[in-house]
Amino acid sequence: MNIKVENLVKKYGPQRAVDDISFEVKSGEILGFLGPNGAGKTTTMKIITCYMAPSNGDVKLGNYSIRHDAERIKKSIGYLPEHNPLYLDMPVIEYLRFSAAIQSYPKSKTPERIREMVRLCGLDKEKHKKIGELSKGYRQRVGLAQAMIHDPEVLILDEPTTGLDPNQIVEIRELIRELGKEKTVILSTHILPEVEATCDRIIIINEGKIVANGAPRELRKQLSGREISRIRIEDGSQNDVFAKLRELPSVELVDWEDATKVFVVESKKEETSRRAIFNLCVQNGWALTEMTPIERDLEDVFRNVTLG
Repeated sequence: MNIKVENLVKKYGPQRAVDDISFEVKSGEILGFLGPNGAGKTTTMKIITCYMAPSNGDVKLGNYSIRHDAERIKKSIGYLPEHNPLYLDMPVIEYLRFSAAIQSYPKSKTPERIREMVRLCGLDKEKHKKIGELSKGYRQRVGLAQAMIHDPEVLILDEPTTGLDPNQIVEIRELIRELGKEKTVILSTHILPEVEATCDRIIIINEGKIVANGAPRELRKQLSGREISRIRIEDGSQNDVFAKLRELPSVELVDWEDATKVFVVESKKEETSRRAIFNLCVQNGWALTEMTPIERDLEDVFRNVTLG
């Protein structure tokens, strides 16, 4: 089921928490939805789930609008909010049965569906305990199970790996990727490597506006705009090499990493300096033993577009 957000606005008095944003998510796509605290991520996700009404604009899931078809849309969405609301006195199995019932999941299929969710979310050893007896990580797994219990077409996951240990994070990441083959998934998290490993596309929102939209590799390329290389040169003196690298017309900056004994060379925007560096080494009889491109990571992209 496709999601289409159209000119979405949410106002709190004079403040615009969401400021006229538009984007689409295709069926079978995992979208990473990022932004600093207070950027408007959670507000946007709450509007998509029909938990909250927009001030202006619309969201369509397939052919249904949140303004006219809220009840139909709710049945198509599985939602794990940032603060996972659970009934702590209920055993895990009873809670999942209750969750299936309130989503009108067929009673005849509920036992098998619960077994499947217990298996998928790694709850087998804890399934007979009360939720209040579980660790934070296992409570998060119960939240994921309830979000998926009615087999929704769309999953909205707000910080789904909060409280999980590294092994559990890998397991949940793999689960989300599997789910993303069949469902539309919007995933919000502050763990940027998790986004890069899980998501097909990323939207970054800041102060209620979309400031970046694209695949992780595309964003790194678009928002860096400069070629950066690690250069290791032997035989020449450090000062001599440093000075001659800086003289190259295509070079913007040269730095020296004392710990690794390599030069970091940044080219001018939209230019490359690798061939010029190679020729420089040949002309001076230096041994070029390393020339490694450095890609800006997602953290650099995030800081670039949210801090200006």
